Amino acid sequence: MKWTYVAAIAMFSAIALNSEAQTAKTSGVSFGIRAGVNFQNINGKDAAGDKLENKLVPRFQGGITVDVPLADEFYLQPGILYSGKGAKFDGSNGTLNIGYAEIPVNFLFKPTLGTGKMILGVGPYIGFAINGKYKLESGSSSNVKFANSVTVAEAATAYYARRMDAGANLLVGYEMSNRLSLQLNAQLGMAKINPDIEGLSNNKTAYRNTGFGLSVGYRFR
Repeated sequence: MKWTYVAAIAMFSAIALNSEAQTAKTSGVSFGIRAGVNFQNINGKDAAGDKLENKLVPRFQGGITVDVPLADEFYLQPGILYSGKGAKFDGSNGTLNIGYAEIPVNFLFKPTLGTGKMILGVGPYIGFAINGKYKLESGSSSNVKFANSVTVAEAATAYYARRMDAGANLLVGYEMSNRLSLQLNAQLGMAKINPDIEGLSNNKTAYRNTGFGLSVGYRFR
């Protein structure tokens, strides 16, 4: 099933790139590619309401972006990315890795600075989980299962997460005259990614993705 999602995303990306290439010359719209490393974590509260103290893990993020001019130096930048997320859980040997198909829509301010342009951006994102693994230091691992609500018995036998994620992006960077760019980004998850557990009315668990990272991009026009 996860490969069906990946194939659909790849097909949509190819169509978008082809359409963009045909219209870029006349519309001022440009497209690009971006890839880099994010340091991801899961913050929030455990079942008792105590703050989580998990550890950062490195994850890959990459995909395509489109710059749509709105006004002088202002752009709308939607994208289609693969974004790895997760954490190493405090107090256990477990490490979580979930891959998301992610759609950010950032508003950019790109003033001229030197021979290039400074990049300042903010905007929302929405993500859809396409795969996931929960791994122990012993080497054993299991696939993450996805559901919005589970029973106590289900929660005890497998690792569950919600498929949907959503939050906000912040970014700052610099685009050189050759259209190569470097970018620092931060991401704050606002949607709870852990499922509800049926029958546990006092359960205060709330997991949310957070991260920051560095990426390299190239704009084709």
